[in-house]
Amino acid sequence: MSFLSSLTVTSIGLTCKAFLLSPLTNTSVNNLHILKNALSLNSRNNGQGIITVCNHISTLDDPVTWGVLPASYYLSSRTTRWGLGASEVMFTNPVFSAFFRLGQILETFRGQGIYQPSVDAAISKLNQGHWPTFRDSSGACKPTYLFSVSFRLDNQFKIRSGRILMSTTQMPVVIPMWISGFDRLMPEGRPFPYKYLPHMGVDLSVTFGEPIDPELLKRALLIPRDPAPSTIHNLGLEPTLGGSTTQEHLEGWSKNLDPLHDEDALRTSLIRQQLTSIVHDHVQKLGYSVSGPLLGAPPPPP
Repeated sequence: MSFLSSLTVTSIGLTCKAFLLSPLTNTSVNNLHILKNALSLNSRNNGQGIITVCNHISTLDDPVTWGVLPASYYLSSRTTRWGLGASEVMFTNPVFSAFFRLGQILETFRGQGIYQPSVDAAISKLNQGHWPTFRDSSGACKPTYLFSVSFRLDNQFKIRSGRILMSTTQMPVVIPMWISGFDRLMPEGRPFPYKYLPHMGVDLSVTFGEPIDPELLKRALLIPRDPAPSTIHNLGLEPTLGGSTTQEHLEGWSKNLDPLHDEDALRTSLIRQQLTSIVHDHVQKLGYSVSGPLLGAPPPPP
């Protein structure tokens, strides 16, 4: 981590920590030890990365969420997250571009698919044992605690995070997260200048779930060669969802563990979707355990 990057990350982290610890918010943090334990794994020195996957409900949930970390974590890129940020939102001028790059954000271009430099960079970071984080977003921050319908991830999120997950040299440690209350900090639609002023006294929570069982992720590789339409339908997958068919192929650990690997573009797309669906289900179930009963919502499907 360069000095300027360290200074940027530390300054933002300490500011967010001060905000979360102030009387202006009521913040509860659950199971932070899960992330701390993952960040201390010796396997990171051998190239096993960490992924956190979280719902996205506010313009402030990143970086404010990371104010829950111990202050010492901000001093190293090994203990601070890397994120993917939309070019048209964060990289709109030279000043913003420099700021977000120093803040460990990888510039991502919507509509350019999963084979672009930021996705390759995230895979490279994971192969170095770093920690990228992904958030559910379809371009607009929206509450994601309506459990009467499926927790929704837009297609670009699905295929981008799925490709990253399946393409690392080693299977990463995947930790689901759930945040609540951040949508009430700076709600959308308020007039200027109020839209830039956070509400005070909001109840916030940040919850970390147990890492997803690697054996469960490996089951995604059980999709057969030339799967029948009924198989695709029963898995809830989309046969047309994917990137460029000329580039579709298994990579990394998924290729090494797959005896059926044959450069089948359709099967690769389905495996990627299945991996992401497994992660998505864990985030949804964690969210229900945190917020569902309070909202009187029905539990997510098993």
